[in-house]
Amino acid sequence: MKLHRRTVRLGGRDHTVIGLRPATRARFSTNLFHETWHVLSDQHGARVLARLLWGLAYQSRPGTLLVIDRPFLAPTPFDADPADPIVLVPSWHTPFTAATARELARRLPLRRPPDGTVRWRTHGLDGALTDPRAWFRDRPPTDWPERGRVERTHGLVALLPARPAEARAWAVQAGWLDAANPHGMDYDHLGGQCRSASGEIQIFRDFHRLVSVARRARADVLARPDAPVDPAELRPLVWDRHGEITWAEQEAARRRAGRR
Repeated sequence: MKLHRRTVRLGGRDHTVIGLRPATRARFSTNLFHETWHVLSDQHGARVLARLLWGLAYQSRPGTLLVIDRPFLAPTPFDADPADPIVLVPSWHTPFTAATARELARRLPLRRPPDGTVRWRTHGLDGALTDPRAWFRDRPPTDWPERGRVERTHGLVALLPARPAEARAWAVQAGWLDAANPHGMDYDHLGGQCRSASGEIQIFRDFHRLVSVARRARADVLARPDAPVDPAELRPLVWDRHGEITWAEQEAARRRAGRR
């Protein structure tokens, strides 16, 4: 896996900022639900995120930040709210201060050409994903990580694993997600369990279709003369319109199937 590398001065010191290359097909979104910050994508996006986290555990050096920014962000698949840039931080050796976050957010998107290319190596990940239950079971007690966290700061959603072992654990969690189930969705928590978790990865089998419907639903609602300005009032209307569009598409598909 090849990634772009730039040297960017943030918070008074040089940082190595790693980013996805333009040919990358994965798309991600973010939202806050039940006081938990979510990273949203599809099956492919989850596998890309897994490789980013696994490589971060082995290849990062002090001052490394890995940024997922436009054009790899998509609106939320629920109401087409804009997504925040995502930052993966190896916090065991790279402090992510308020000043660093603020300056990074101000500079995004990074438009200047990259300084070079990084070969992001993820040896061992495929084996871990073959049987992740065994991989977790075989970790010695001393290898179990401290609890990292997921937080939003200065408009960035930051994934901050506490140690390399936790970055690897999060990678396995992401890579093992499978939306090929009757629900068409899968998820796992980061930085805790259930209600105590600060973050979550959630994937959808038809993520891109849901984003497309959400865009259309939001545009329809905003076209109304009485469209609310307050996002808290706008979102329920978009959700309702999203449901109407989805129902209409399903009905059309059933009619087509019945004519065959």
